[in-house]
Amino acid sequence: MARHIYACPLRWSDMDAFGHVNNVVFLRYLEEARIDFMFTQAAEAGAGEFAGGSVVARHEIDYKRPLVHRPEPVTIETRVTHIGSASLTVTYEIKDTHEDGSETVYVRASTVVVPYDLAEGRPRRITPVEREFLSRFMDAEPAVAAV
Repeated sequence: MARHIYACPLRWSDMDAFGHVNNVVFLRYLEEARIDFMFTQAAEAGAGEFAGGSVVARHEIDYKRPLVHRPEPVTIETRVTHIGSASLTVTYEIKDTHEDGSETVYVRASTVVVPYDLAEGRPRRITPVEREFLSRFMDAEPAVAAV
């Protein structure tokens, strides 16, 4: 199973008064990775319809440890855990992978995305081309543990 890997730069302004990346900023990081995955990578694979419209129906996020500003980007690993007829679930890990192979995970999250027809003003179905693209990144294991 393939995973989409996005190197996300950290900005000085991402930090809060406690000296670590603010919890709200992590949603922006997830958005950057999702846009790169669903708009850029999908378009390059011939499944560019997502760029025509999609909406977020749900976010779920588990904060595992603080992340402080540094010049190196953080890695966001993205996969798909559900493909429905008119929605999909994207899961992420924001992490560092160290030279010894160990990982430091800062966030595990998931987003339910609904393809949206902007002209009609309503959700639309996932096309066969989109489904084929998404299935390359399919992994049934959720990133966020059920509470």
